[in-house]
Amino acid sequence: MQTILIVEDDASMLRTLEKFFERRFRVVAAEDGRTGLAQALTERPHVIVLDISLPDVDGITVCKEIRRAGCSAPVLFLSAHDAEMTKLVGFDVGGDDYVTKPASLLELEARIDAILRRARPMEVEQGPLDEPSEPSSDLFSWGGVEMDFTNHRAKVDGKEVRLSVKETELLHVLVRSRDQVVSRRDLLAKVWNYADDVPSRTLDTHIRSLRRKLASRQSPGPFIETVHGVGYRFSG
Repeated sequence: MQTILIVEDDASMLRTLEKFFERRFRVVAAEDGRTGLAQALTERPHVIVLDISLPDVDGITVCKEIRRAGCSAPVLFLSAHDAEMTKLVGFDVGGDDYVTKPASLLELEARIDAILRRARPMEVEQGPLDEPSEPSSDLFSWGGVEMDFTNHRAKVDGKEVRLSVKETELLHVLVRSRDQVVSRRDLLAKVWNYADDVPSRTLDTHIRSLRRKLASRQSPGPFIETVHGVGYRFSG
């Protein structure tokens, strides 16, 4: 049985989440950041649900420390705030998804299932990509950016940059359709397993995060183009 760590300071909500997920996970719970951090490092959870607004150490700091200690478990942030900057900071420190409270338990479960699937080694399509590409399709480069999709590693101008699982998968989908427009619907379905016509700003937030993290001095202009009303196109 997989282990889920839930870090939430609202006792009532924590009990609700524990009861809901105990039917399919071994649940480890914490009501504050310090306890959550300790449990993340000792319990080796498969996934972490992490509230951002905690009474002692906030969730952003907890996630940063978890990553610094080498814990690679996917992190899903919970927050009462829907501010884009908060989401970007969450992704930047190593978060994999972000859900705004109040959240449906079924939606939360679907998000967790999705990031657990994405956390497995990605299946890489065989066959060469168009230039400029490395010999195998799990390695790809443009300008000053080098991507290793299998190992979720990125370098920009020679320096390593951490991408979340979903950021890597999103970029991989776009790269495989290089110079072609990929619709929002297709991206949401392939990366988040969302049903058709489900509106989401998560996609736009991830695109902005990718553009910011992978901006290279050698690559002027955006490598992911917005095609208004349709979707996005990779043209790096």
